[in-house]
Amino acid sequence: IDWPSRPGLTVDKQKQELIGILEQHKANGMNAIVLQVRPAADAFYAKSREPWSQWLMGRQGLAPAPGYDPLEFAIKEAHFRGMELHAWFNPYRATMNVNAVVHESHMTRKRPELFFTYAGKKQFDPGLPEVREYIVQVILDVVKGYDVDGIHFDDYFYPYPVAGQKIRDEVTFSKYPNGFTNVNDWRRNNVDLLIKQLDDSIHHYKKYVKFGISPFGIWKNSAEDTLGSATNGLSNYTELFADSRKWVKEGWVDYINPQVYFSFTRKAAPFGTLVDWWSNNTFGRHLYIGQAAYLVNQKMEAAWRLPNQIPDQVRYIRNNNRVQGSVYFSSKSFSTIARAAGDSLRNDLYKYPALPPQMPWLDDVVPNQPQQLTADAMDDGIHLKWNAPHKASDEETASGYVIYRFEEGEKIDVLNAKNILRISFEDYTSFIDTTVEKGKRYNYLLTALDRVKNESEPSGPVGVQTMAEPAP
Repeated sequence: IDWPSRPGLTVDKQKQELIGILEQHKANGMNAIVLQVRPAADAFYAKSREPWSQWLMGRQGLAPAPGYDPLEFAIKEAHFRGMELHAWFNPYRATMNVNAVVHESHMTRKRPELFFTYAGKKQFDPGLPEVREYIVQVILDVVKGYDVDGIHFDDYFYPYPVAGQKIRDEVTFSKYPNGFTNVNDWRRNNVDLLIKQLDDSIHHYKKYVKFGISPFGIWKNSAEDTLGSATNGLSNYTELFADSRKWVKEGWVDYINPQVYFSFTRKAAPFGTLVDWWSNNTFGRHLYIGQAAYLVNQKMEAAWRLPNQIPDQVRYIRNNNRVQGSVYFSSKSFSTIARAAGDSLRNDLYKYPALPPQMPWLDDVVPNQPQQLTADAMDDGIHLKWNAPHKASDEETASGYVIYRFEEGEKIDVLNAKNILRISFEDYTSFIDTTVEKGKRYNYLLTALDRVKNESEPSGPVGVQTMAEPAP
């Protein structure tokens, strides 16, 4: 969708583009990236049982360059900037249109019996046990092979309804009914089984990898169920066979990221109504609201031409302590139509850095503090050095650090984010602060982070006087 900007770019150009995207989002205060790595049973990564994606080099199955792995590169660059990387998979989609040219190793050619065609697109049949097992293994390739922070699904489960089209899964239903007599309940159960299996499998291999889903914004309307929201739009439950509330209630997902791609004044589904509804249905899991940066300035609805629509949505979310954050779609909107919204984030709402919120059900053991922090003034800045913390009770040391800096006389307090100098999700033990002023005194604190961003007690403070300018 956003990267690479077009197929066939050189490796250097792809890398430059991605670094530019990450730098922009870091400047805007973002702390995680959701990167699409499997759009249509294809791959943006080398360690895959599926062919290379056509969106990399223009033809499916064509490798970008020897030794280059786009996902590995993206993870490294994101972590360097203190951003998590969540790998985004489309579980069931196999082709994007009728004319898709697929590689000979693509599953639609190797195992055509695993698919049905709907509105010209081929899709894995969710009712087949073999399909569920295959999708789990595809995702585990990434969980085991890459240093990802999360696995992410969007809103595509069973296809969005198209007039005159029928899902051809009656043979599968008769063969694998799983005790169901109603096809709609059976379809919902097929998706449930995949979600549950993934939750178990991901956390079996890496307990710290977050599993989250970004469904369409409405679970059910109140007209169909008193538990539903006071809305009148497409129902995830009824029309996409995706029981998104159940996944949260059962604890199968670590976060839910509903696509509340509506303005405050959208009659059928007002933004505030849906945020409030979801915040009452989190069951102790994280709720990140999906915000529609891509709709800014669109002509269909006057509300999206109001410059404060996105900032006011952020403020609304912030007033609800059961919402842990926002996810914006899509990335490139911040370079075009939503540039002003990005300015509001950077200069006001997300002015200071933030760590991703902690998930105690995955890991509630705080790391030990870093050891032997020192600060030395040199010509090029303040040189900080430290040793990694001793192992905590869960055997973790540090997967990242937060460096805090305080000017002389300033209150030394890790709770004030304006004093965060650097967040990085890497294992490193030195840093040069080149942003100091000559002749001033500074104090530094350092904390360690584990994989789910539990933060240690601070080491320090260590005080240091910068070198004065030489006399003329």
